[in-house]
Amino acid sequence: MSGYLLSIDQGTTSSRAVLFTTEGRIHALAQEEFSQKFPHDGWVEHNPDDLWGTVLTTCRKVLSENGVSADEIIAIGIANQRETTLVWDRHTGLPIYNAIVWQDRRTSEYCEMLSAQGVETLISSKTGLLIDPYFSATKICWLLEEIPGAREKAERGDLVFGTVDTYLLWQLTGGAVHRTDATNASRTLLFNIHTQEWDPELLELFDIPASMLPEVMDSSAHFGVTDKHLLGAEIPILGVAGDQQAALFGQTCFAKGMAKSTYGTGCFLMLNTGDNALVSTNRLLTTVAYRLNGKTTYALEGSIFIAGATIQWLRDGLQLIKGAADAEPLARQTPLDHGVYMVPAFTGLGAPYWDPNARGAILGLTRDTGIKEIVTAGLQSVCYQTKDLQRAMESDGVRPTTLRVDGGMVVNNWVLNFLSDILGATVDRPEIIETTALGAAYLAGLQAGVFESLEALQSMWHCEKRFEPTMSKSRRDELYAGWQDAVRRVQGKAGPE
Repeated sequence: MSGYLLSIDQGTTSSRAVLFTTEGRIHALAQEEFSQKFPHDGWVEHNPDDLWGTVLTTCRKVLSENGVSADEIIAIGIANQRETTLVWDRHTGLPIYNAIVWQDRRTSEYCEMLSAQGVETLISSKTGLLIDPYFSATKICWLLEEIPGAREKAERGDLVFGTVDTYLLWQLTGGAVHRTDATNASRTLLFNIHTQEWDPELLELFDIPASMLPEVMDSSAHFGVTDKHLLGAEIPILGVAGDQQAALFGQTCFAKGMAKSTYGTGCFLMLNTGDNALVSTNRLLTTVAYRLNGKTTYALEGSIFIAGATIQWLRDGLQLIKGAADAEPLARQTPLDHGVYMVPAFTGLGAPYWDPNARGAILGLTRDTGIKEIVTAGLQSVCYQTKDLQRAMESDGVRPTTLRVDGGMVVNNWVLNFLSDILGATVDRPEIIETTALGAAYLAGLQAGVFESLEALQSMWHCEKRFEPTMSKSRRDELYAGWQDAVRRVQGKAGPE
């Protein structure tokens, strides 16, 4: 089959449009960054026009600059930042407020109130999630209560809710489609991952009208066609998945026990658990990995809120480096046991701590501390947080001994060497690290008949470089103990366990 697959990868700090060949190779890429808004401590928002505008601009740019016409696009796949919440008018398409980003912590008190009511077991048993501001439901509640007239309009059926994929589908189809896929639905606190339906009991608990919710589809399905005026032709949209599930799919982690870790704005370690929705006893999340032909595959996930954003902060906030590439040579000049620990809890701590009130800190500073120690501590923090997730998974009875990694940070060989050492595990970097976009392309290509099967996709995965641990267990334990102490201090629990 000739032509291209167009992937839309809508992330937290930028939007990308990637053209893939039918062999799964990148033909061209366009990217555009946009700003985040921080109106109050712990609040994070996006202008919805920025989300849609950068998506449309990058799609048009990747086509025009590479001489590709819309008629040559076989299908579109969408991967998106998850949990980020939008509510808009069903009739005008206008959002009632900015998009509330997954990192946002404004509903912390509401979540504490829900926990005090003793409903977490009920919620977790249905959704696989914990009560936390991270997820969409409490964000919807905030919008309905705080935006004048929103509750009344919602109850009249005039407002609709969507995660970013749903909002983009609405825009791409000219308002003709209000849909999502099972992976994105599973991150809302409203979707029963066992029955694969919006749950009436949860809707009643959060007081959210069912009329607001999108239709839930398989991850590979016919979601609709683009308005022909946008890109020059009607193009079928055949794949949708939350970005982390898309990355799992792009890494072809289709077998039970396979795991990937994505290092973008945050870090997300996801392990395929097959048809078993494994219940964590260590505050990890049970989630939908993907749903194909009505069959659900589940995953266990650990979510870290700040990973690559740490390096962005060192660059833009502290201005210690001019670009992300400057971090690696500084780390190579620095001994691993330099004594400085950075806990990047800028918007609280994710798994396995789930502490929305924690805030970031740099500990162990002395007169000898300089730029290279602080930058190295920032890089190491990402690896230590991954170690937290690995230990939690081990306690749940599953241990990813080989980790497939992707995302912007994995071009840094020093980080992957240290990651392998601190995990005591093999780390594999694939030839194509744009695996989030690749997963969306695979999902769309499966539905379009470009790819025959999951087995065919597995044969297309290739390792570019493998990192093996060389650090002694005693040194690993010593470094990690320092990290654990730093986290306890950030949480106000100074001292040994």
